[in-house]
Amino acid sequence: MRFMFVGDSMTIGRAGDYTWRYRMWQHLRATLGDGSFEIVGPRTALYDTGDYADPCFPEHARRHLAGWGEGWQHMAPLIGPAVREGRADVLLVSLGLIDLGFYTNAVQTAANVRAFVEAAREARPGVRMVLLPVIPNVRAEEDAPFAVEVVRFNELLAKAVADLADAASPILLAARPDAYDIHRDTYDGTHPNASGEHRLAGEFAAVLHQAWGIGGPYRPAADA
Repeated sequence: MRFMFVGDSMTIGRAGDYTWRYRMWQHLRATLGDGSFEIVGPRTALYDTGDYADPCFPEHARRHLAGWGEGWQHMAPLIGPAVREGRADVLLVSLGLIDLGFYTNAVQTAANVRAFVEAAREARPGVRMVLLPVIPNVRAEEDAPFAVEVVRFNELLAKAVADLADAASPILLAARPDAYDIHRDTYDGTHPNASGEHRLAGEFAAVLHQAWGIGGPYRPAADA
C-alpha cells in the first residue's frame, strides 16, 4: 500500500522538525510492519536547509507532495502527475490555511478542492483520500473576516466530501484533532510542534483504522 502526504508548511516542515509525516511513518511501521507499505511523492526535502529532527529518518520515507506557501490551488495541477508516477493508493491531505490566508476565499478554495479530487481520480481511479479540515491559527483570533472564511471553507469542504462520495474511490473528512490548542500544539500559532505533530498524525491514523481497517489505534512512539 502506497501513501502520499500532501500539504502546505504544516506538512513539509522546516529544519529541526520531526513533522507529522514522520509520526505517521512511525505509526505505519508499528501497525503495518516494514515492507507492507511505501511512502511516495516527488519531494523529500524540508522547507529550508537542514535536516529532520531525527537524522535517521530514512530517505525513502521522507517522500511527500508538500510545500511552504502552497495550497489547494497549487496542488490541484500537481496531484495528477504525482499520483500517477507514485501509484499512490491513499492520499493524506492537510491544505487550506494558506489558501484562505493569501490566495483565495472559501468558495474559490472549495472549487480547487474539487479540481484536486478530480485530477487525483483521473490519474488513479481507485485512489482513497482523507482530507483534514483547516485548523484556525493565531490569525483567526485577531482577524474576524479570516476566521469567518475558515469556518465557511470547512463547511464547504464537508459538502464537497459528501458530494464527491464514490465507493470506487473513497474520500473521507477527518475531524479536527481532539483538544488541539494552537498555544500548546504549535511553536508559532500555526506550525505544529511535537505534540501538534502527534495530534495531526493521530487523526489521520484514526480515520484509516476506523473507516478502512488500515493500521491500528495511534500510539505515539516513545522517542519524542
